Parts: sequence; structure tokens; C-alpha cells
Amino acid sequence: MFRPFRTAAVLGAGVMGTQIAAHLANAGLTVHLLDIAAPGINKNQIVETAFQKALKQTPAIFFTDKIARRITLGNFDEHLNRLKDVDWIIEAVIENLSIKQRLMEQIEGLVKEDAIISTNTSGLSIGEIAMGRAASQIPQGSLSFRQRFLGTHFFNPPRYLKLLELIPTADTDPQVLERLQWFGWMHLGKGIVIAKDTPNFIANRIGVYATMLGLQALSEGYTLEEIDTLTGTLVGRPKSATFRTADLVGLDTLLYVTDHLILAIPEDERRDIFRMPDWVRKLVETGTLGAKTGQGFYKKEKQQILSINPKTFDYEPAQPVALGNLSAIAKLDLGQRLRALYQDPGRAGSFFRQFIFNLLSYSACRIPEIADSPAEIDQAMRWGFGWEWGPFEIWDALGFETVLQSMRSLNLVLPHWIESMPTTAFYPGDQVYVPHQGYRSLPTRADEIDLSVLKAEPQHLIWHNSEAALLDLGDRVALYEFRSKGNTLGTQVLAGLSQALDLIAEGDWRGLVIGNASEHFSGGANLAEMGVLAQEQRFDDFAKLINQFQQLMQRIHYFHKPIVAAVRGRSLGGGCELIMACPQVVAAAESYIGLVELGVGLIPGGCGIMRTVALAAERAASEAPQDILPFLVKAFETIATAKVSTSAAEAQAWGYLPATARIVINGDRRLYVAKEEVIRLAQEGYAPPPKRNAIQVLGRPARAVLELAAYTFQQAGYASDYDRYLAHRLAYVMTGGELSAPTLVDEDYLLQLERENFVPLLGQPKTQERIAHLLSTKKPLRN
Repeated sequence: MFRPFRTAAVLGAGVMGTQIAAHLANAGLTVHLLDIAAPGINKNQIVETAFQKALKQTPAIFFTDKIARRITLGNFDEHLNRLKDVDWIIEAVIENLSIKQRLMEQIEGLVKEDAIISTNTSGLSIGEIAMGRAASQIPQGSLSFRQRFLGTHFFNPPRYLKLLELIPTADTDPQVLERLQWFGWMHLGKGIVIAKDTPNFIANRIGVYATMLGLQALSEGYTLEEIDTLTGTLVGRPKSATFRTADLVGLDTLLYVTDHLILAIPEDERRDIFRMPDWVRKLVETGTLGAKTGQGFYKKEKQQILSINPKTFDYEPAQPVALGNLSAIAKLDLGQRLRALYQDPGRAGSFFRQFIFNLLSYSACRIPEIADSPAEIDQAMRWGFGWEWGPFEIWDALGFETVLQSMRSLNLVLPHWIESMPTTAFYPGDQVYVPHQGYRSLPTRADEIDLSVLKAEPQHLIWHNSEAALLDLGDRVALYEFRSKGNTLGTQVLAGLSQALDLIAEGDWRGLVIGNASEHFSGGANLAEMGVLAQEQRFDDFAKLINQFQQLMQRIHYFHKPIVAAVRGRSLGGGCELIMACPQVVAAAESYIGLVELGVGLIPGGCGIMRTVALAAERAASEAPQDILPFLVKAFETIATAKVSTSAAEAQAWGYLPATARIVINGDRRLYVAKEEVIRLAQEGYAPPPKRNAIQVLGRPARAVLELAAYTFQQAGYASDYDRYLAHRLAYVMTGGELSAPTLVDEDYLLQLERENFVPLLGQPKTQERIAHLLSTKKPLRN
């Protein structure tokens, strides 16, 4: 077990430096962000300007606004002496070797003897940056500068992209590398890949090559839109695909990377592909740099997305994509999509095969140059570029021999180790083929629960239906996993949860975890089922379902054994109410939680309003209405505007997570930590929360305040007439209905108000329009 870092300094307040500093602050560190001194009286002007700009970034770089206070600004002239008390120093100045070397020389005598120093360069040689610094162990037995130095390549934006490439030099002490591996995983939430000190390391070397393949296809008769269609979500890559990603990165950045790379890789068999086309150079020369200048490969004009014509440099409306019927392929799972594209006889298949063959050939030839194992390249592409599968995983999915024979027939370059592989898969079972070593077990972590492994072993299955399952996690802890589309809470999921509680109650179980392995915990209620009930005007049946949902949420809250929700990603509407029902929660830091029912023409109806009102009263200094009202107004505005938290910490501040919730910055650990929480609570002698039989509601005077807030939102153009109507129904329930003055009520009173006001809304035409629009377009309707 290593000692975690408590303080850090980031040298350089550019785009990456400020965001790295922000993420270190998210992890609880005290951070010094320093940059060059500005001329004039205020020498901090450069770093202050950069930091203020960073505070306005979207998506937010901090978990909450208050976390920004953990960062202290400074400049190199006046504040480098702060480094003497810092645990970890990260250099993130301009990509200029001599500047980085001079800065290392400056700080060598300032840092404390056990501080770790790293550089965030994305392509310069790590060893060269440390050249001239002390290499051997100093007499007192402490590690030298170069023994404590390595590369730490974060990906932009550091908060959201999982990859952290660690690049040790020949001098880096193994314990230093191991400590950063542990800290990056545990406290920064990173997927760690150990890269070699080669140009652009792993992910950027392969990723930039893939980008250049896309650019090359433009000269082969494909349009920007066609290339982005065939390199985006259809093939398991982000929707920004090739050219929208380039616009986000910046065409100037892309040009800098390729110009540097082509000089650094004289032996690369595909070196020439990194020569940027002249027309792209002209875009950069004229200041057409992508998203940062408002136009690059694409330009948004009014509500239309235009794409550049490389011949005329005019921005033109998108031409129809001539790739055949891809809609049927798009409905398949990823493996089936890839195989269907591989077999497609048209232009889509021709592009896909050529792209994949070149990508796989290039990736294979980079072993052992940039990495020793296919797994390292696949992980780097998944975590750094957001690919669902890396190159070698794709190769396996398409069929190793099938692809190999096709590549041979095209005389593509293949390394000897590919030709000499003993079997026909890179990943047979839980192993990976490592050239010159044979098959090696894929690493596993003791603090992670891999549900795919668990579900492959039948003895772990306790019960299941078509949309959910109850699994044995070991140590007398069970997991209720819902598997519905979007992890929505339909009738099968809810019936299964009720049955799971019966089994847990009757058996020798310590308790229950509610969670899944998906990127998102729950999309909320099954709107398709609700839409059918509305169309058939089965409102009595709907009322029964809402009552059953409320009773199930209450049963969870007051269950006699500990129930812990394990949450990551989006948890909306009913999914949020399920979390609020659980007495304890383990949430990934990147959890986006909200009561969003007003967006589909409803109000929360599954105990969400009741718990929100109760919490407002509990958070107040006293039961006096004037003390409770500010908390109630805040909660009302959050629900009425269908706000979703930007982090677990923000959700906790809003009251959607309990004050005792465990927030883990590495979301992959959530199921393990949730299981440990069940065990801890059971061992401590778990007792459910006391029932709330005296909730202070504020009556009509408070309702008038809330309705005035809704009116203000409407008059300012932030709400439609129907939004205001819905907000009035919400205010009515939150203040106790027809009560004329502050009154103590029990939970059942508020739950009845929820039901009485929720069910009629389903019969409203505008609500039905909102539900239908969301189901058909996946976008909310404001009517």
C-alpha cells in the first residue's frame, strides 16, 4: 500500500495544465498551478486569465464549483519555492524540448527528495527532457531526480478520458512507477497503460494513423460525411468519428503532431501517410483551426452543419450519404455490425475493409516498438480514444484467419509474430497472446468485480427473468442486476426486484447490491410501457403501477438488511428515485443524476418528492418555515428545470445521494466497494432508518413562493406555458396540497399527493406528445 499524494504542482496553465490541475483537485489534492510571470504589476495575470477561462469550460472540469478553491495560482518568478513542499510535480508547458529542459534544471534543486516529477508531453522524448539531471542515487540513500522522473501522458479532457499513459525511462525507479500506477488507478480513476518512450507513445500513434486513413479516403471518392459515418458509432467509435474529432482537437494541433511525428519515425513503413495534405495546411495557415475558431472540416451556420469542400474551400450542405442501406446494420450488436460491414459488397464494405486492413497491419507492426502486447494497444484505444474495441479485439471479432488471408492476398505488411501465432485468436478466454512469450493471463484486480466473468459461471445465478437477474457475489452478498434496454424500470424489472427482496429476506444473506455493469445505471421508467397505457387510457392500471412502485421503494428504504446501490453514469427519473430509496449508495464520481420527469410532462411519482421535501426540512436549522423555505425553493427549481447533476458530488449536494454515500473516482470499483459496504453494515448490526412520521410541509404560503418562481422562469423565456403548469402541480405536492399553513405530515400523506397528481398528467395530450417525441427522437420536446 502506497502513501497517496496530498499536494501537487502543475507547471504550465495551458489547456492541459489547467485541466490536469482541476482533476487533481477533484481527487482531493491541494494543487499549485503555476505559469510564466506576466509583465507589469500583476505577475499572476497569465495564470489567472487561463484559470478563469478554464472555469467556464463545458463540460465542467471540476466536480463542483467549490473544488476550484483547492487550487492556488502562482508564477515561476515568485512561487517556484512552493515546490519544496509538494509531493508530485507535473510539467505541462509548451511542447518545446529546450524550454522543458531548462525548467527541469530550475526545479531540480527545489523539490523535496521524495517528490515525484513527471512531464505531460504528448510526443517529445521523456529521456531527453530529463537529460542533464542527476541520474545516480545521492549519498543519503534517496532517489535521484531521474530515478523519480517519468512521463505522465493525460488525455484531453483529463476528467473524462480514462487513459493515463505512464512512460518510464531507463532510470525510473520501479517503485516510483508502481506508486503512480496505483495512485492513477485508485485516486484519479485512470486506466493505466505503460508505454515505451517512442514518438507519440501508444494511443496517439495509432489514433493519428487512423485519422490519416480517414483523410486519405477523401482522395478516394468518399465525402467527409461518409467517412464519419463509417468511422463513428456504427463501428464502435465515438460519434465525433474522424473529422469532428479533428475539429475538436484542433487542426493546428493535428498538423503539429504529424509534422513532428514524420521526422521522428524514419523507419516506419507507413511514414508517408503522416504527410498532411496541402489543403489542410492551408486551412491552418488561414486560421481555420476547428471548433476553437468556429470552423474547420465542419462549420455550423444557423442550425445547419456545413462541410468544407477541399477543392474550393467553400462550406457546403452535406450531400446524401451513398453507402447503401446501413439502417439494418446499425440495429445489430457491435460484433455483428463489424462482420456485416466486412461482408458488404458496396462502397461501405469497400471502405471498411481497406480501413481495417491498414489499421490492423499498422497496429501489429508497432509491436514491440511501442508496446509489448496487443492488450496494451487495445486498452489505450478504448480508454484514450473512446473506441469500444481496440484493433486486435476487432480482428478477433472478424475472424483471425479470415482477415489474415485477406491481408496476405493484398500483400500488406505483417510482422513475423503474426505469422507464427500458434492459434487463431489474440484473446482466447481470459488470456492474451504476447509475442515471443506466448499466451499470458489478462491481469485482474482484487478490488474489481467483473460481472462478465461472474455471469459465465452458472453457479452464481440465483434467479432471473427476461430483464433482470439475482447473482451471488460471494460472502453472502447478492447483486440485483437489471438488463432491460437502457436499464429502464419496466414491469419485469420491478417485479424481479420485489422477488429478489423476498429471496434475500428468506435466505442467509447479509444484504443486497443493486447495480449493473453498464455505463449508465438507469434511464428511469419504461416510457414505452407508459405510452401504451396512456394510449389505451388504462389510467386505473397505471395508478396501481405507481402505487406498487412507491411501495417497492419504501420496502427498499426500510428493508431489514442493508441494500446498497452501485451507481455510474446517468440515473434519471425513476432511476434517481431508486437511488434515493437505498439507505446507502456507492457512486462513481462520474454519476449524472436527476429527477427529470417534467421533461416528459410528468412530476416525480416514486417517492422522489416526498424524500426531497423531508430532506429540505431536515437540512434546515429549525422547523421554522423561514429556515426550511430556502432549501425547498432550491429543490423545487432543480426538479422543475429537470436538472441533472454533473457529478456524484453535486448530486450529493442536491440530496439525491445520502450524506454517507461513498464516492469512488474509479467507477470500475463501484460494485466491489458496494459489496464491502453491505458486509460492513451487516457486521455493524444494521438497522434501517427510522420512519419519517412528522415531515414539516409549508402549505399555501410556500406554494405561492414556488409558483412565483415558475412564473419568473416562464416570463424569462426559460419555460413554456405547459412547463409552468407542471411546475404548479409540483409546487402543490411539495407544499402539502390544500394545507393552508405549515403542518406536520407523514410519508403516506405525501405519497398519496404524488399519486393523485402524477396519474392525471399521463392523460394530458401535451404529456403524451412529450413521451412520444422522446421515444421517437431521443430528444425532449418543449411544448
